[in-house]
Amino acid sequence: MELLFLGTSAGVPTRTRNMTSILLNLQQPTLSASWLFDCGEGTQHQLLKTSYHPGKLDKIFITHLHGDHLFGLPGLLCSRSMQGNPQPLTIYGPKGVREFVEVALRLSGSWTDYPLTIEEISAGEVFRNQHYIVTAWPLNHPVECYGYRIEEQDKPGALNAAALAAAGVPAGPLYQKLKQGLTVELDDGRTLNGSDYLAAATPGKKLAIFGDTAPCPAALELARGVDVMVHETTLEHAMAEKANSRGHSSTVQTAELAKQAGVGRLIVTHVSSRYDEAGCAQLLEECRRHFAATELAADLATIAV
Repeated sequence: MELLFLGTSAGVPTRTRNMTSILLNLQQPTLSASWLFDCGEGTQHQLLKTSYHPGKLDKIFITHLHGDHLFGLPGLLCSRSMQGNPQPLTIYGPKGVREFVEVALRLSGSWTDYPLTIEEISAGEVFRNQHYIVTAWPLNHPVECYGYRIEEQDKPGALNAAALAAAGVPAGPLYQKLKQGLTVELDDGRTLNGSDYLAAATPGKKLAIFGDTAPCPAALELARGVDVMVHETTLEHAMAEKANSRGHSSTVQTAELAKQAGVGRLIVTHVSSRYDEAGCAQLLEECRRHFAATELAADLATIAV
């Protein structure tokens, strides 16, 4: 998986930071789709600076209905339709996201020429297929807000073809069944269990993408053991009280959460517009004092999971 940050500012844009939006490239051989997390104003314009196309978007996950995470959605939906893309799109988000989209399209005389599904979520599993599981976790913000945990299903271990050949099992359709861990019967009457010829499964990647939040109990479970945690760092730690009062987190609070959750890497984003380049460097340094494996997201930066 790969993350592309389309916007990393909090509240309002700056000259170098657009409103919040993150594109997740799944990078599955059998999937060409991408997922979008939040869609702040200007998201579709940011996409024009990349090699990604709105028509490739398969799902959009909205964390909450504050404008800096949502106001780019109607324009993106309409542009995707005007480009003639027929591929279905599903939007996931808190209660109210359906009304927001439907009213915006109706009052502007707009529509979509592709199948559009809107699913209003609550805490728990919101999506599952043979490749991924996505769960939503409630956060601490003035409006209903969620973080999303994306878990890649474990990949089956490699089949030990050499051992099978030594056992006199001819290559062919039986190998595919054994690869699936099934039990097969050979022509000579022997029974083989596929799991006996499989290497250990490769653990899937795990990713946590937070919406806006002050520290809360659910955050620890949302982030526990993930390879990459993406979390807001709206304000420096000296302003933690102000941040928390508005449903946000400080640098140290975010870094301490990453440490407690045992994450592999922390990517901080959603930075207040009060911080220039030097101020952002200060935020990053504060985080690294408490969790060394921290990076500060920048607009159009790409980070592998």
